[in-house]
Amino acid sequence: MEETKADQVKKTGTTTVGLVCKDAVVLASDKRATMGYYIASKDVLKIAQINDTIAMTIAGGVGDAQSLIRWMKAEIKLYELKNGRKMSVEAASTLLANILSQYKFYPFFVQILVGGMDNKGRVFSVDMLGGVTEETYTATGSGSPIAMGLIEDIYRPDLELKDGIKTAVRAVNTAMKRDSASGEGVSVMVITKNGTELLSTKEIKKYC
Repeated sequence: MEETKADQVKKTGTTTVGLVCKDAVVLASDKRATMGYYIASKDVLKIAQINDTIAMTIAGGVGDAQSLIRWMKAEIKLYELKNGRKMSVEAASTLLANILSQYKFYPFFVQILVGGMDNKGRVFSVDMLGGVTEETYTATGSGSPIAMGLIEDIYRPDLELKDGIKTAVRAVNTAMKRDSASGEGVSVMVITKNGTELLSTKEIKKYC
């Protein structure tokens, strides 16, 4: 079958995962970007920090996702300067949903998880038309059905951070074994009340 222009756009076919743990949120993703059947990049960071205690994962069109990340960072910074307080995770998710909803007839081809800490850990799934759902655990992207099967079997709300990281890494690794659009390793970001931390490759290997 001949590829369309849409097929040739650089995409993060992707497996991304978000988990709410006892005192933290864990976001994880694979690192592969594709253009149709071609692996366009083997080292894409699909988790973006958008303020001190909020981050988002991306699945879908790379260009669309990068535009939204820049937009969200700017809007959240303006909010914090104007109001003198941090934006909540729910407010950030609603802001993103409103942006996507305004463009539903010329949509951003993305599937996004917004995770962070307010008084507790929170994860929101935001679709390309602006739909928002709050989850304790979820996954997006082409490998998400595989990842969710593993998470649902072992997840519990009182997971300690180390167990949350291990679960997220296992879920992404499992998806990479069966989903051709996911691969090249795992990225992990941990969000606590003290801020966000992108784990090093060496640290992640402890959980593989």
